[in-house]
Amino acid sequence: MSGMATSQRSFLVGRGRADITGEPWGVGMMGYGMPDQRTRGILSRQTARAFVIDDGSRRIAFVVADIGMFFQAGVDEIHVRLGRRLGGVYSADNVVLTATHTHCGPGGHGHHALYNVTTSGFHRATFERLVDGVVEAVARAHGDLSPARLVLTRGELSDASANRAREAFERNPAPDRAPFPDGVDPAATLLRFERDERLVGAIHWFAVHNTSMTNRNRLISSDNKGWAAAAWEAEDPDLVTAFAQTNAGDLSPNLDLRPGSGPTSDERENTRIIGERQLASARSLAAESGAELEPVVDVRRVHLRLARRTTADGTTGRAVLGASFAAGKLTDGPGSPLFDEGRRNPVPERVSRWFYRRRPGFADAQAPKDLFLPVGPMGWVAETFTVQLVRIGALHLVCLPFEVTVVAGLRIRTAVAAELGARVEDVLLQGYANGYGHYVTTPEEYEVQLYEGGSTLFGRHQLTAITESVVGLARAMATGTDVEPGLAPRPHRFRVNSPAGSARFERGRTLDVLVQPGPAVVGATVSARFAADHPNAVLRATYLRVERRQGDRWVTVADDASPGTTITWSRDRRLRFTADVTWVAGAPGTHRITYVGRTEVSTTTFEVG
Repeated sequence: MSGMATSQRSFLVGRGRADITGEPWGVGMMGYGMPDQRTRGILSRQTARAFVIDDGSRRIAFVVADIGMFFQAGVDEIHVRLGRRLGGVYSADNVVLTATHTHCGPGGHGHHALYNVTTSGFHRATFERLVDGVVEAVARAHGDLSPARLVLTRGELSDASANRAREAFERNPAPDRAPFPDGVDPAATLLRFERDERLVGAIHWFAVHNTSMTNRNRLISSDNKGWAAAAWEAEDPDLVTAFAQTNAGDLSPNLDLRPGSGPTSDERENTRIIGERQLASARSLAAESGAELEPVVDVRRVHLRLARRTTADGTTGRAVLGASFAAGKLTDGPGSPLFDEGRRNPVPERVSRWFYRRRPGFADAQAPKDLFLPVGPMGWVAETFTVQLVRIGALHLVCLPFEVTVVAGLRIRTAVAAELGARVEDVLLQGYANGYGHYVTTPEEYEVQLYEGGSTLFGRHQLTAITESVVGLARAMATGTDVEPGLAPRPHRFRVNSPAGSARFERGRTLDVLVQPGPAVVGATVSARFAADHPNAVLRATYLRVERRQGDRWVTVADDASPGTTITWSRDRRLRFTADVTWVAGAPGTHRITYVGRTEVSTTTFEVG
């Protein structure tokens, strides 16, 4: 298309969001892999935020969801339902599904066995809420399409992350480490959407794990990135903002490099502070003039089978988890005490050496990983993944279903930028996209076999395989050539439906106030207790409301999505539920707290002075 024709076009942009909060009681959380970390309530709700971007001839739907990760089952079903609802406008060809990577949302929404071990199986209600919510968010964005300016701004954020794998990072060559003198990627990028010179939406990319909340937490939480998005949107009901991930594989929000520690010793306060720092970065970038993007949208994608793939450096292996994976990440969420990070696991090490001596080809791919679990041959994980390259004006997004370390991300971005003839800063790595395949480290980092290396499933040549694939997409995009996606991963339909969290054996109970709050002062925590029904029997838009009397009417001032509320359920031996609600009191006046059951409500009134 000629430059004159391009200049006459403009972007159409639509925004939408929808609730995706799954079962809030009795379901194993996804992320830390702790069998005893089961949902008991809600600290903050989970939301899917969608942006449809159209240049007049092509469009994409870009989704950021407050979940740990998307799995193949959910991705496939979202594509199917989007096709049914919107007439085939959206498909795997132009939909990007990304996760913020909170570790405190209900799991069981995939079919591969590894991810359902600690959730006791598949949870249909959580799966349906996620899929329907994402489809609804995209549909709302589709219906919101209007002309808009897209403006790109960049900055740095240096006090919201710490390198949690410094020993591995330091093994990289000095030129690769030079852009990251503190071991972190400080780059903050904001894509903002404006209509009539008014901000109506924004996507902020910054690399940090969404793990301010620890593996001892039992309340659903969208963590620091969800906190930032909700806080910004609370200022303007028409604003839709998302805080997306990049190459966060070795970056922790726990600045003291201990779970729930840094900058304070309170995990909820840390969630707020790290979220607030990302929000401050986004607000600052939104106030800058920035560079208006040319209205061009382009996408290339391919299905990449990583197992036994020949690369310029060697062949990858089947998917295998190392002993360091079983140890967990000691800075964010320790795993089994029987294992340790690094090459300090004598029994797996001896077994692995014996195996490597007899299988030199396998050793070339996986050594020196201390072998723990052959999840690929067992069929417990995916081995084929969707890889996308998305162009929005001058911005290019390398969309990968992996947790990529900062140096591995730099190598991918540099290779793609060279093929496109673009600046490296105009190429971002969008992690946690369209599925999940664990980690990507550099070969130098892989040698150390910290948690990230032990979780690099396909071995030391995995980064090369991914880079070669993405460079191929960049070459096709640069030359205007179509790409044959290849064979999609086969649907993994085997699943075990989980009885955990089931409402099947619920004992009926009349909703009632068991403990009424007394008079409170502004800033104090108000508590109330209710006889409750089973929270999973019907997943509700909210389970509580806090209202303030204004004249002869009640006005809602908070619900279970608000930062100042919590709701926690407990169940007695007779299978009867009790709900404890807290709220940090706001303005003075007469208030009431309502517990929202599936067919009735229960309300208690109190004063705030």
